[in-house]
Amino acid sequence: MPEPIISSPNDLLSDRRVLTGLVGSPIKHSASPAMHEWAGLTLGLRLHYHLIDIPGLDREGLRAVFEGVRRLGFAGVNVTFPYKEAVVALLDELSPGAAAMQAVNTVVVREGRLIGHNTDATGFARAARGLVAGTNAGPVALIGAGGVGKAIGFALSELGVSDLRIFDTDKTKAETLARALDGRSRATLPASIEAALDGAVGLVNGTPIGMLPNRDTPVPDALLHGDLWVADAVYSPLWTPLLKAATARGAKVMTGRDLAVYQAADAFELFTGLAPSADEMAKAFDAVMAKRMAASGAS
Repeated sequence: MPEPIISSPNDLLSDRRVLTGLVGSPIKHSASPAMHEWAGLTLGLRLHYHLIDIPGLDREGLRAVFEGVRRLGFAGVNVTFPYKEAVVALLDELSPGAAAMQAVNTVVVREGRLIGHNTDATGFARAARGLVAGTNAGPVALIGAGGVGKAIGFALSELGVSDLRIFDTDKTKAETLARALDGRSRATLPASIEAALDGAVGLVNGTPIGMLPNRDTPVPDALLHGDLWVADAVYSPLWTPLLKAATARGAKVMTGRDLAVYQAADAFELFTGLAPSADEMAKAFDAVMAKRMAASGAS
């Protein structure tokens, strides 16, 4: 899998150039540049995906960043932690899904207007469809109701989960998501993680807990068991402490790989108007993960 966007002199002849990127922090471990640039190359585009890693932006600082996105020729950018909710108020328009969630992970520039979408929701729905359908109907515990947690909550609702238990250490966030899901799924707010998992058939981590350099887990190992499926939105590392513990206890698990790939594919199509191959984007993702494991000496 070549790393540079230009793999041969012929690539320089392409007259279709696309500038995209990612706003968030910390994002140096992101696999998005490789996925988007490789997808562009396979479709004959010279696409550059720029990491805009700026921690601690307040409202005005974030506004300045997106004014730059508006004016500097970007087709659009992805947005990640911690700005998925903060950016909403700075945009000119929201897709219906993003408006319902009040969370955005993809901003498209169209005729000078910033339009917010949420491909975390569509991506998670694509990634988890088989996992959810292949288990008995029952309660699903969602840990985290922030930017990605909101998207996952809507995706689970779309997948037919009728009993969703939302837990967040910030109870206001959990309450906000439960209200947004009203009429879509029955959402309850358990007082603890233990209560959220009592009798649950599924568990999703929608928090950044476990994302490098953090090595914690959002759920005590003792609560995991073989009758549970477990999904993690984190993909750096791919096998988080939560997923390792769940696997050791016989649970069926889903890493953050498919969510990362499918949300990227949906965002790429919004940026360029072209449908990329999710399989090709997955190859680029896997190459990044393999290189990272080799560099760390992991087996």
